[in-house]
Amino acid sequence: MLRIHFTGTDLARTHVAEGPDPLWETVFSLHMLRARYGRLPFADWRRRVRAGLRGHGRTDDVRQLMSLVPDASYFPDFLTPPEGLLGLEEGIEAVVATPRERISRELAVLHSRVGAPGWAQDLTDRSPHARRHLGEMISGYHARALTPYWEAIRRRAAADRALRVRALHTGGADGAQGLLASFRPAMRWRPPVLEIPGHPVDRDLHLRGRGLLLVPSQFLWNRPVPLADPELPPTVLYPLDRDARWMSLVPHGAAEPSPSGDALARLLGRTRAEVLRATATVPNTTELARRVGISPSAASQHAAVLRDAGLIVSHRHANSVFHQLSPAGGALLRQQSADSGNM
Repeated sequence: MLRIHFTGTDLARTHVAEGPDPLWETVFSLHMLRARYGRLPFADWRRRVRAGLRGHGRTDDVRQLMSLVPDASYFPDFLTPPEGLLGLEEGIEAVVATPRERISRELAVLHSRVGAPGWAQDLTDRSPHARRHLGEMISGYHARALTPYWEAIRRRAAADRALRVRALHTGGADGAQGLLASFRPAMRWRPPVLEIPGHPVDRDLHLRGRGLLLVPSQFLWNRPVPLADPELPPTVLYPLDRDARWMSLVPHGAAEPSPSGDALARLLGRTRAEVLRATATVPNTTELARRVGISPSAASQHAAVLRDAGLIVSHRHANSVFHQLSPAGGALLRQQSADSGNM
């Protein structure tokens, strides 16, 4: 188990990232590409990505990347710098600029844990050629495996963040405690300690006034993952809620599959049914309108009817109104999806 110890200053400096980190998603998607877990929700994604990588001659690059980020209790932290949250290019630039001494140190840890690939020693050369090539491999893989799906991933992260913001604002005098409590059962908030059960190494992390950054991930499976080095800025990656993560990823521009056939449309009306489905992944009224293809005022009216029926809940933050499925709304979608699958 990992135990993260907070002070009052740490609580004040704890926050959720604005969106997913492209470098962390690169690492976790490489895990997912070869994993035995996640077969159902990621089956279509795996099929499309594998075919695309083969078609563009990227399979050797992917094998090299996989050898550097094993699906194990450790992979080098220099591959996921904080600059990744600024964007893919900024993150890759930070990877390429990593001091050779740090790369050597983290490769030694990797070698002691599970074994480091022989080619990775080239990353410690004085010449930056190998590090630039690593950046090119990451960029090429991201273009094939993640870029077509990035808008969908971003929307799901935004929907999750809306839930966390709501927990923060309804958490009483110290909203950060409400935020941390919202991650149960994946993480347990027992003031002043945040526990991550199932962590492969039993250890304590004292934040010492640095706060904690929480980053959502589409591809992370099972339990939250922290940075390995306790001296780096404290960061924990957490998986998006299973209801969202189990929805098949669809490339940008492709039609989202209807999870419930025509039954939901007969029950609620076609447009209102589409609004309810969209609420599962779209955070606010403006994006609901864009997804369904109606005006914001019409989306607001449909959301009001669904809210009055107890199928969604809404809250205002600044100038936006955020929506999420209620337990009843989620159960209705799951039931309709199951009925559709039995037809």
